[in-house]
Amino acid sequence: MFEYEYPRPAASVDLVVTRVIDGVEHLLLIQRKHAPFQGCWALPGGFLDMDETLEHAAARELKEETCLDALSVHQIGTFSGIDRDPRTRVISTAFEAIVAPTQTPVAADDAADWQWKSLDDKIELAFDHGEIVSLWKKKRPLEP
Repeated sequence: MFEYEYPRPAASVDLVVTRVIDGVEHLLLIQRKHAPFQGCWALPGGFLDMDETLEHAAARELKEETCLDALSVHQIGTFSGIDRDPRTRVISTAFEAIVAPTQTPVAADDAADWQWKSLDDKIELAFDHGEIVSLWKKKRPLEP
């Protein structure tokens, strides 16, 4: 296998999924099963495979960690903080995923648990996922 002379960053995807519950918008979070940030709440997501697009990786990771099928995914932005992941240099592309309101999440793969967390609550998240949610809030259309 060919190896580059210089190190290369890994690529990942993270997903913002929301649902209105009792008139309040909630964010889907997963509890991390493994280090780093084991036991902490995070957005669903994971690493890009060599044979897939970012959009495919986003839909796959959502399905693997929550058993939810994405009806569509829309790019929010790219996050490239040097120390955003303590394992290695990782650049992540964040997506908003739209899912059918009839689907119920199931914790699977790297997720130990899941929860819908009100966007009105202070949310402490792993990695730089708080920054991702903040950018998503700024970019979404204003409500009428």
